[in-house]
This record gives sequence, structure tokens and C-alpha cells, in this order.
Amino acid sequence: MPLSTVSDVRAREILDCRGWPTVQVDIYVDGQLQGRADVPAGRSTGLHEACVLTDGDPKRYRGLGVRNAVANVEGPIREAIVGLDVTEQRKIDSELIKLDGTPNKGNLGANAILGASLAIARAGAATANLPLYRYLNPFGHVLPVPLMNFLNGGKLTANELEIQEFILMPIGAESYGHALQITTEINEELRELVVAKYGILATNTGDEGGFATPMKGIWEPLEFLQKAAERAGYKIGFGEDIVFGLDCASSHWHDKDAGLYTLDGVSYERDALIDLYKQVAAKFPLGSVEDPLDEEDFDGFAALTQELPQTQIVGDDLFVTNVERLRIGVEHKAANAMLFKVNQIGSLSEAFDAAEFAYRHGYGVQVSERSGETEDALISDLVVALNGGQIKTGMPVRGERTAKHNRLLQIEEELGSTAIFAGHHFRQPR
Repeated sequence: MPLSTVSDVRAREILDCRGWPTVQVDIYVDGQLQGRADVPAGRSTGLHEACVLTDGDPKRYRGLGVRNAVANVEGPIREAIVGLDVTEQRKIDSELIKLDGTPNKGNLGANAILGASLAIARAGAATANLPLYRYLNPFGHVLPVPLMNFLNGGKLTANELEIQEFILMPIGAESYGHALQITTEINEELRELVVAKYGILATNTGDEGGFATPMKGIWEPLEFLQKAAERAGYKIGFGEDIVFGLDCASSHWHDKDAGLYTLDGVSYERDALIDLYKQVAAKFPLGSVEDPLDEEDFDGFAALTQELPQTQIVGDDLFVTNVERLRIGVEHKAANAMLFKVNQIGSLSEAFDAAEFAYRHGYGVQVSERSGETEDALISDLVVALNGGQIKTGMPVRGERTAKHNRLLQIEEELGSTAIFAGHHFRQPR
């Protein structure tokens, strides 16, 4: 058997940062462990995401166990890929997709397939004696702007904020390390402001590390962020140090039957909500807005993209890292960036296909974690391999988040003088 062929596949049930079960997969080459990957999981998920296979046994983890997915890795997936060359990523991914045989990976489970797919990539990099980002793309050299979600709401925490993430983007940083410095300094100022108004308990954090405060609506959180950035000594605006971002996750506060969005007790029709976003953008420079409208509203996304030409409009639930959904978006001119979440589609090859399609049509690619992360920092290598220019991986306050940031610091050091920080050109890095 050649030295680059799969000799064994193993899997286990591990825990993510919420204490929920997820899948970890090991790939062996010539009897040696060469690739390991963890599968992240989302709490705020889109209707069109690939299927996460859970056991459904209410007596164990309230039905969220993944032993069946693990069994699928060690059974049919193992049988299908043992003996295949780990460097043939697309071939292996295609075999797994064919083996599942469903449009949403509902047979084997996207968590089982993705775990194998990512571990194969790691094993391929190890056999080539290369870091993963360089193995996937020898021309990868762009360090991303981090989208730091300082204030959490929506399904990420237990408060009354409908909007899921209030974000600052350090576009004026000189490097990734400098970007972390800027956001950490602002976060300490924000902590003091939050404590002064709401007390120490309001500095508890949501799933992705942002403060889970009693704030409401859309204006107050942005005003807090503005004050914190100014107190830290940074300038706000396009061409300056900082711009704002939002992850609205609006499908979760949209009544599909009534056609209304309810935000802070006020109901909005689509056009009225677009007007609200325009008012926000007039006061706070919005660098990026994710899922501002319902996940089926391609026409609304197109209208908002036209109304806010300076703002990146990102499709998350709208596109779910799926080429076919993105194709519809391009036809409608809906949004101008795609959120890249590998577990939404379920294999590395399909996720890269979606990113390539986005690039070909002038869309940005924003690599993102999920709220249910592990210490696996794989997406840090992916964003550099994609030359993506932007990453959303949570505040650097807990291990599953700092792992990603610290990996990017390592990559920045490895690349040395060849590294470019995306900065002001985060949507289309130069």
C-alpha cells in the first residue's frame, strides 16, 4: 500500500464548547495517525443547511448524541475510503457524497461526512509535510480582518437583543496581531462601560464570547461600541481604524405568515426595515451586515445591496455555503458576499466550490466558525488558503475562540514578509 493511502478511519463522540456532543474523526496513513478534525455545530441554523445526524434518544444528551454518526464514520465511510490516496481530496469527497445519496446528507449525516473530509485534508497536509493552508493553496498569503462580535444577542445568549451580533472590524490595523490588540483594548473599555451602567453580571458572555447585556434594540449597542472605541483612542469610519458590523440573523425574528419583522417591540415590513438599516448606516459606518432579511428573500437582499453600496451585505442562511443557492443570489444580484461555513454544506470540496463561485462573480467570502466550536483551529488555515480577507471566529476570551486567533498569529509569523493583512480591502483583498 502506498504511503499516502488511508489505512484506517476512527471516530468518537466529543463535546463542543456548549457541552453538546459532536464528531471527531481520525485518519491513519500506513498505520500512523496523520489527520484529526472536529466538526463544529450551529445553534442559529438555516433551513437549507445539510443534515446534522443526531441519535434522537431523549434519555441521552436530550437526543443530541452523535453515536450513529460516529458509527457511520467507522462503518460505511471507513469501508469506502480505506485504500484511497489522502491527497485526492475531491475524489474522496465525491465518493462520500455518492455513498450518502441524499441532497442534504441525511443518510450518513453531514457531521460524519465533514469530519472525514476535514481529517483527510489534514492527513494530506501531513503526508506532504506542509501546513494545511499551504497544502490547500501554496499561494495563500492574506491574513483576514477579524469581525469581533463584542455584544451577543439572538440565539447566542439569553437576553432581549434580537440582533445576534454587534461587531467591530479593525480595518485600519497593520497586521493580524495588531487587529487583536485593537479589539482587546476596545473590549476592556466596553467592559467598564457595561459594568458602570448594568453591573458586573452584564459582562457574562454569550456563545461566541461577546457580552450578554440587558441592552435592547439596535441603537444602544452601537452607541456603546462607538463610545468604547473612542475611549480606546481609535477613529471610526471608512478609511479609519474601525467600522461596524452586524449579524442580524433576521429569519429568527421574522414572522413569515404576517410578513413582518419585530425588532424591540416594533413591527417592520421589509421596506421599512431596509429604511431602518439605511438610517443606521448614515450614523454608524457599516462595513458588513449579515442576514439582514429573511433567508428566502433574494429580492429584498438585492434591494438592500443597491441601497447600501458601501456596505458588504453577507448571505449566511441565504446561501448556506451552497453553490446552487449562491447561483440564485448572483442572478438576483442579492448580497455581495457569502458566509463560508464548512458544516453548512458538509464537505471541504463543496465549500471550496462555493467560495470559488463567489469569487468569480465578485462576491466576498467571509469565513466563519459556528457557535458550537471546539479547540480545533482548522478554519484559520482555511481562511488563509482561500485568501478570504475576513474571518468571524468570536471574541478572544475562551479556548475554542483563542485557538483560532492564535493559529492565525502563527501563520502570520510563518508567512513573514509575504503576508498581507486584508485591512480596508477585506471583501476583495489585494
